[in-house]
Amino acid sequence: MVSLVPLVQAQRSAPTPTSKPSKPLLRRTTLAGTIRKRDDAGLDDDFLLAPPSPNKRARVTFNPTVEEKIMDEYSVKGRSLELIRSETRRAIEAHKRGDSEAYDTIKEVFAPRKGGDDEEPEMRVEMRTYLLALSSYASELDRRCSGLVKGVIACEWMGRDKGFVEAYVRFLGSLASAQGAYVGMVLGMLVGHFHGVRLSSGRIEGCPDVNRDQLALRIHKALEYLLKLIPSASNTLSAILNAKFPFQDETKTVHITYIKNLTQLIEYAPELKSDIFALITDRLVKVDVQMQLDLDDLDDDVTAAVAKTVLTQSSEENDGEDSDSDVDSVTSDEDIHSDSRRVKEISGNIEKMDAILDLLFTIYSPYFTDPNSVEATSMFETLLAHFTNIILPIRHARHTQFLLFHFAQTADHFVDRFAGTCVDLAFRPGQPAVLKQSAASYLASFVARGAHVEPEVIRTVFELIGSHLDNIRVENELTCRGPDLKRYGTFYAMTQALLYIFCFRWRDLIISTDVLEDDDPTGFLDQDLDWAPGIKETLSRAIYSKLNPLKICTPLIVSEFAKIAHHLRFLYVYPRLESNKRIRLSQFSSSQANGALRETGNGGNDESWHQLESYFPFDPYQLPMSKRWVEDDYVQWKGVPGLNQDEESDDDSASEDDEEEVEIEENTATEDDNE
Repeated sequence: MVSLVPLVQAQRSAPTPTSKPSKPLLRRTTLAGTIRKRDDAGLDDDFLLAPPSPNKRARVTFNPTVEEKIMDEYSVKGRSLELIRSETRRAIEAHKRGDSEAYDTIKEVFAPRKGGDDEEPEMRVEMRTYLLALSSYASELDRRCSGLVKGVIACEWMGRDKGFVEAYVRFLGSLASAQGAYVGMVLGMLVGHFHGVRLSSGRIEGCPDVNRDQLALRIHKALEYLLKLIPSASNTLSAILNAKFPFQDETKTVHITYIKNLTQLIEYAPELKSDIFALITDRLVKVDVQMQLDLDDLDDDVTAAVAKTVLTQSSEENDGEDSDSDVDSVTSDEDIHSDSRRVKEISGNIEKMDAILDLLFTIYSPYFTDPNSVEATSMFETLLAHFTNIILPIRHARHTQFLLFHFAQTADHFVDRFAGTCVDLAFRPGQPAVLKQSAASYLASFVARGAHVEPEVIRTVFELIGSHLDNIRVENELTCRGPDLKRYGTFYAMTQALLYIFCFRWRDLIISTDVLEDDDPTGFLDQDLDWAPGIKETLSRAIYSKLNPLKICTPLIVSEFAKIAHHLRFLYVYPRLESNKRIRLSQFSSSQANGALRETGNGGNDESWHQLESYFPFDPYQLPMSKRWVEDDYVQWKGVPGLNQDEESDDDSASEDDEEEVEIEENTATEDDNE
């Protein structure tokens, strides 16, 4: 990745971080296989923060009667803890020899109670006592005892009294330390609760009620204890977090709950930070793509119904996290029309996408409080890595990339860094054509739409792209037979980027400040404007070259550029457009295959299959709740002074021009976003 500045030897010097890390915050070094002492792993009497059992006696230390007190507390049916330990050891040994009667009796202790059966106080003491006994013989619980281990791991434990929960977590630590084969099972059980815990789990008869926050805290404290005890378990945990991430069709509540738990995990497992943020971004892109594909399949009436439903849901937003309900409410679809079901399904996906992005903006934002800090620099590098490896290769993503759009504009040096990365990706040798064209689209869309992208950056981008266009043109013009998207895709993508930037930011390409400060729209008429050096020459050489980009670039963008350029006396390209009407792209195509940005099919004689698509990834942000994060970062479309009056003066073509303008706004996002 490179910065924009050294590529063009720009004169300005962007602010630099006060201290820059040599590398992003990645996995901390750990000794694989290292197991710490349990007392050093942070499990103390107060770590569970739950009300103690009213029958629990205070722990006594350095007291001659301590042995007697412990034996009394854990006696079961007249049998002491030591006796149960002996019974447990003999049961395990007998089971391995083929006699499982006593072993099955222990399994039954942890089995779920049958419906209607009350759990007696003696049963609770029995479970805790056997937990202590099993902890003592964790080294004997190999794969032959997997049935018993699974039963213990699956038992109801989160909502019990503090003493039981502490004993249970210590058992998990002993088991994972002694039997590495069970580490994945233990971690999987804990992560499984990241989807959300049921209130019923905290309401066990005979135990103090435990609310959802306390239940969730117990899960994280158990994980924290295990990771401190076995640092190498982080590798296993990373894979489990990936495998248990909610499926796309899971509810918004499940996704939000899981992501919140992931970010809480980072607080005590910073070595997983990079993996976790990459995982969230990857899954978010998948949700984003599916949502956009679903919307593209809808007709206009259903799309309008979806938009109305989403706005209504946004205004009545209520996550219901404090609700006593264990599951999301479900409405029967038996009497609902198929279109209504489709509207409900897609609206739910949009609402889910909106909530996830709003949460991620909230999570990332504190890192950028000081854009010059090490934390900000490290997090921005993480976001750039996500962009390059996850977001850029997926063309249908519609909103995920706005994380980059927003945070790149928090400082000039981040603007420069992101623009430089896009330029590097667009011109990197050996890069697939589709990635080069996507990078060009991201660059154009960012520069055109970024409200905090300074005019100097816009001019620098124009200069940099122009120099590359000249190089490509010189290398290929002598052998060029005519316009060919397959052969010269990068040239056309970058030319289209300049046309798009010009349509939005032509004011920033003018040096005459007195003209810009004139409120009179006619100030742009009847005079030649003073453009930044090389701007006009660069586009003129590209447009009138044999590569003929105006025939390949998206017609709607070309049409808009032609109108604005003519109105501002920048370039007059209508003769070129007229001559292009007589050109058939299929006769010059190096292959009948579609252009690099096309999806399927070869298009036959359809000229559009040999042209670039109108893909600009920072087109208007539509999600209602999370939109607040990018509203101040966004350049809205502004009409060119005097251009509308010129169109309206032509009565014979006014209606036709209006229809064309609407189509341009819908397809190139050069619309008044406030309408």
